Amino acid sequence: MVEKPGDRIPPGSVVDIVDRDGQWVGRGFFNWHSRIALRLLTANADEAVDVDFFTRRIVRALELRRNLLKLDEVTDACRLVHSEGDGLSGLIVDRFGATVVMEFFSAGMMRQRQVIQEILTQLLPSPPVLQGRGAGGEGAEVQEKPQFYWFAEEHVQKQESLDFHAPEPPAPSVITEHGLRFRVAPGSKHKTGFFTDQRDNRKTLASFCAGKRVLDLCCNTGGFAVYAKALGQAEDVVGVDLDEQAIALAKQNANLNQAKIRFVQGDLFTWLRDTRPSGERYDVVILDPSKQTRDRDEIDFALKRYFDMNKLALQAVAPGGIFLTCSCTGLISEEMFLETLRRAAWQAGRTLQVLKLAGAGADHPVLAHVPEGRYLKAVFCRVLEC
Repeated sequence: MVEKPGDRIPPGSVVDIVDRDGQWVGRGFFNWHSRIALRLLTANADEAVDVDFFTRRIVRALELRRNLLKLDEVTDACRLVHSEGDGLSGLIVDRFGATVVMEFFSAGMMRQRQVIQEILTQLLPSPPVLQGRGAGGEGAEVQEKPQFYWFAEEHVQKQESLDFHAPEPPAPSVITEHGLRFRVAPGSKHKTGFFTDQRDNRKTLASFCAGKRVLDLCCNTGGFAVYAKALGQAEDVVGVDLDEQAIALAKQNANLNQAKIRFVQGDLFTWLRDTRPSGERYDVVILDPSKQTRDRDEIDFALKRYFDMNKLALQAVAPGGIFLTCSCTGLISEEMFLETLRRAAWQAGRTLQVLKLAGAGADHPVLAHVPEGRYLKAVFCRVLEC
């Protein structure tokens, strides 16, 4: 629907948007090279997209996390800005203690990087740190400014015609969540460094684990596994992931929480097929794979992958056990995912009682008129044999 302008407009420029009759519609970023040519930022003709605009939007986003959600009481790691959900399309900002990670999905937001960083620097003093020792032997509290890291994934750079080099990643740091500690490594292959979107689901999962045997498939850096053992008091926990780097971090996270967990590096398909002949079952099984596709043309392939993974995983759940299965593929709707899960259960000879349908935490808000922002689906089930 977007007509190519006659004059060359640099990618990421702020433009006024009009309809075919010449009526003003809104103001936002324009990038002819992108799959999303226009990113609407405001429908208020009197609102300029300037420093004050970004300040107002970021302040509003921080007020949600601090004043309404009161996340500071739960964790020092959360999502501060969630793209369209906070009226800042193309920008993700995650905070991990004293480190702030900005991920860019649009050329327009990338052009505003310095402005955004300066605003966040003013609004985000780091947690107090102890420096030196006074006469009483105690250190003095000093407020330090946050350190920043920013990046855009390779596929985004191609789509948005970005040409830049991200800075050197900061040193890994340790964050706290519901009293548990996790090592975060921005600049690794794991998005901004840690999956804060599963925070609430990790706690819910832990409530089912007391005295149980738990299997965490696609365990990544061990979030669900650590919660199951350290918070949920599981009897035995096994985590499986193909990524050697993720497994190394998972082991560190287990050690940080004095949690005895067995982590295995391996492909979940191979591992499940190899262990199935032994008849070993688990009381609680988590399946949280990575995004399966970014391309609409590959949705059928992604659904087939989800079907195969869930079918195998369900066979590892003991009768009456709990199964948490997740999809973070935004192109796959909750309805599509549930239908795939239904078919997988039927093929596996299982009946599922769906206990809870969940998604990302409230620091990942979704606008009612932008349902595509609801990317994470988390289904808590009780598994019965047919």
